[in-house]
Amino acid sequence: MSFSKETGRTSVVYTLNIGNYAPEVTALTYPLMEYYAKRIDADFYVITERAFPDWPIPVEKLQMGRLIEEQGRERAIYFDSDTLIHPELVNLFHFVPRDTVAHNAQDMANLRFKYDKYFLRDGRNCGTCGWLIITSDWTADLFHPPDITLDEALSRCSPTVSEANSGVIDREHLVDDLLMSRNLHRFGLKHMRLIDLWTQLGIPNADFFHHIYTEPVEHKVGAIRDTIGKGKFVCPVCRRLYYLSYCAPKQPGVCDQDGASLILSSWNIPDGFLG
Repeated sequence: MSFSKETGRTSVVYTLNIGNYAPEVTALTYPLMEYYAKRIDADFYVITERAFPDWPIPVEKLQMGRLIEEQGRERAIYFDSDTLIHPELVNLFHFVPRDTVAHNAQDMANLRFKYDKYFLRDGRNCGTCGWLIITSDWTADLFHPPDITLDEALSRCSPTVSEANSGVIDREHLVDDLLMSRNLHRFGLKHMRLIDLWTQLGIPNADFFHHIYTEPVEHKVGAIRDTIGKGKFVCPVCRRLYYLSYCAPKQPGVCDQDGASLILSSWNIPDGFLG
């Protein structure tokens, strides 16, 4: 749905979709985002217009700083469009303080980013995982617009070896996380990880999200479908993860070595569950 001031809601779930990104993916992910937004009494808002046309598209999520102010939001959650959300996901606003930014996890920032004075002064080495962000009007500085050039930003980004080998991730793909990580350190924003929160809540093995950023769209579709209805399989010998819709090893879910597959998870969301 589009934002309407008539809703009177101060909470929102944002996602980013410029140029009708992968409708075969969003047909699967958006219904669950909308379902979650309704459960937590939030609006669902899709960012579709560009505000930073000279920057890579993922940087457009920085519009959230302006949108939070313009729309009178107190709390906001952002999901990348290819993020699958379990329908049982808890209300994150209950557990993430308003003065704190949260991500599912965090990276060691210097693995990908060349530091400047803000990283060095703060010293937390926090690399944001910007596919999932819990934020608020108090922490909207995370989305401060770029104050460096695109060339400088690109020069500060280096994909990891696994990202480079994926053929999907390049320097441009990392710019949004560079800018948000830099802002986190620049403004001294508090930060927490959801993977730590699950342990605090007594659900350390919570499986609320499915997000794979190093695969092409055609593989994501199969993986998402399998997560919703069939499950994920891992070989106990090589520990590789297989999704039955697009992987075809010698036997489904079994590597070239001998070994049987283990079922890791299957959400098994029934038809009609979302209403």
